[in-house]
Amino acid sequence: MKNIAGFFVIAGLFVLACSSTAFHTQEKHGAHKHYQKIEIQDPAMVPEVAIQAQRDSMAGWNIHVLATQFAFTPENAGKKHVAGQGHAHLYVDGKKVARLYGPWFHLPALSPGKHVLKVTLNANSHEEYAFKGKPVSGQIEVVEN
Repeated sequence: MKNIAGFFVIAGLFVLACSSTAFHTQEKHGAHKHYQKIEIQDPAMVPEVAIQAQRDSMAGWNIHVLATQFAFTPENAGKKHVAGQGHAHLYVDGKKVARLYGPWFHLPALSPGKHVLKVTLNANSHEEYAFKGKPVSGQIEVVEN
């Protein structure tokens, strides 16, 4: 009986340690900042975002993000905000699927049917860029056979 009780105590401590570490890791990397915004005040400084999707010859899609007045700066991810710098988030049908550190990304094959691809621009510090309260983003629809 002592061995079983000891096992449950150790297992409980292990689960507590793992969940505490997972929470700390997310918090440390600013997971909560993805829902905050950096509002761009000057209309002349608002980046424009366009997305192109080309079928890959093997499988999936090659996504090309074209952004004006914006620089991908993967070396600064997680660091302080610098206007016009950062990374992007790729969403498929409203679900975040990747963080983009450059203008090209390979998206694996999707389920058959229509899908909406959306890209938002985010600061180095992970907040989403916004203008007049709306995310700086672009989107397209693709059809997977």
